[in-house]
Amino acid sequence: MSGHGEASGAASFGTAGLHRLVEILIERGYRVIGPTLRDNAIVLDQLQSAADLPRGWGVEVDPGHYRVRRRDDDAAFGHSAGPQSWKQFLHPARRRLWGGTRDGFNDGEAEEEIPRYAFLGVRGCDLAAIATLDRVLGRGEFPDGSFVRRHRQIFVIAVNCTEPGGLCFCASMGTGPAAGPGYDLALTERLDGDDVTYVVEVGTPEGAAILAALPHRTADDAEVDSARAAVQAASQRMGRQMPEVNLRDLLVRSRESPQWDEVASRCLTCGNCTMVCPTCFCTSTEDVSDLTGEHAERWLHWASCFEPDFTYIHGGGSVRQSGASRYRHWLTHKLGTWHDQFDMSGCVGCGRCIAWCPTGIDITEEMNKMARDD
Repeated sequence: MSGHGEASGAASFGTAGLHRLVEILIERGYRVIGPTLRDNAIVLDQLQSAADLPRGWGVEVDPGHYRVRRRDDDAAFGHSAGPQSWKQFLHPARRRLWGGTRDGFNDGEAEEEIPRYAFLGVRGCDLAAIATLDRVLGRGEFPDGSFVRRHRQIFVIAVNCTEPGGLCFCASMGTGPAAGPGYDLALTERLDGDDVTYVVEVGTPEGAAILAALPHRTADDAEVDSARAAVQAASQRMGRQMPEVNLRDLLVRSRESPQWDEVASRCLTCGNCTMVCPTCFCTSTEDVSDLTGEHAERWLHWASCFEPDFTYIHGGGSVRQSGASRYRHWLTHKLGTWHDQFDMSGCVGCGRCIAWCPTGIDITEEMNKMARDD
């Protein structure tokens, strides 16, 4: 289980150490998940070795635009957020709750096999997103048992960002580029010509035990200072920024803003923003049966507040019928009423919703417009 301790001291290893890290995690029974290149995107998938990492690949992102590109170095983590987040492994998009026949039922959650995941390459924004999901799904009055069991046994290797993407705004959300609490190990990738090294910080005793099994050495002061300076410099090169105002109060004052209708004229209400968001957690359930009527199952799956039936009330239709009202609800909840419910923001500044919006709607641009008009 990942902890919330501060790193004490720092170590260093090279590419061989990174390969050995993946090998040791697999040897100890973890299913290692990390970034890899597939289908012209950097996606999260199971790694068989560190050779599966997208070494030498970066990305170009703009509103409604995502492309992989070749880098001129061998960085394994020289890219910003891809279309997926770690949410899919902790809060799966589709999960069977129960199944049964006329003779009886079985509990899908009780039969669910929970892998021991090791997450390699978790950015500061995504580390904050995992903590947000834990606050919502794991620490409420009625916690989600599946999430709790999955989260309890993860091992997290964070990666501090030194090259923010064009859509990143984690610095203005206080979630990056440095990895915050919640990691077992944190890496900072350092490039020196063809040489790639990693400065390693330990966050938990479990992380210290894994590091002890790796070939490594104590990082010298120059390495540590260089790594910290690179991360600090990244905070000054964010591609986007939220306005420096109280976003919750701004949204309350902007409830009747004509900007909602203007956004709705561009929004397709497709729900892409909620599907790629690392913190959106809404779900729905559906009951299915076979053609004979002998077997039935109940499935839980992700839902989106942009769906017409999301607020459907039996006999009364949907509460939010317009695109403007749905977008207003999503943005107001994400940046405003989430604070009322969970004492935190629902946005971590990863920029995924901007990149994967088909019409390029930019959440930071909309908030900055509201701040200027306020």
